[in-house]
Amino acid sequence: MLVLLLIFSASVLLYIRSAKGGKSLFIRKLAGLEAVEEAVGRATEMGKPVLFIPGISELDEIQTIAGLSILGRVARITAQYETPLVVPVLYPMALAAAGEVVKGAYLDSGKPDSFKPDMVRYVAGEQFAYVAAVNGIMLREKPAANVYMGAFYAESLLLAETGFAAGAIQIAGTANPEQLPFFIAACDYTLMGEELYAASAYLSKEPLMLGSLKGQDLIKILLVGCIILGVIFEVFQIGNGFFTKLFLEQ
Repeated sequence: MLVLLLIFSASVLLYIRSAKGGKSLFIRKLAGLEAVEEAVGRATEMGKPVLFIPGISELDEIQTIAGLSILGRVARITAQYETPLVVPVLYPMALAAAGEVVKGAYLDSGKPDSFKPDMVRYVAGEQFAYVAAVNGIMLREKPAANVYMGAFYAESLLLAETGFAAGAIQIAGTANPEQLPFFIAACDYTLMGEELYAASAYLSKEPLMLGSLKGQDLIKILLVGCIILGVIFEVFQIGNGFFTKLFLEQ
């Protein structure tokens, strides 16, 4: 395990150094993120708002942090296009964080006057009351694009189905595997699992994030290789149980 930790640390540092040196690190395209600008553009053409839902968890949930980073990207695009943005939030702390993210995005885009505090709304403090409120926003304000990014649970289908019925283009992302089938069925684009966490590096292109992401990918490849070799060695009784002792008896 120590060897794997050293390999992981060295690979992360190497990739960070490469990124800082100007080397282009390959990251495959995430269709859901590439479609954000298209979705905002459609909302602009139709004169309708963009609805962004950053999950239903507090700030101590990493998926919420990932969702807020994507919110910053969406807010910058809506600022550039001068498209109305609506961000309903479930918890007070997440409300404050989302408000600062949106405000900062409008400032960075040179459109501070276009920012309105009521873009980020506290609508409810309970799961299904929140869903009812958000569904009401969808039906009343008719957003042309719905973006769901964060931690979602039993409410995922209720939200996505309402958005689909309203005719909105929908982009979703969550790391909760049990909710992915509902998003895949009802949304146009879906970020699955770790794609949500990779979004920050994908959007920012910061060397630190890119290096960490590439380092994680390398260690995953090594672990998968070890698993395959371990299965082969155990099936054919090679190596006197080396991989079993390495991974299971420590």
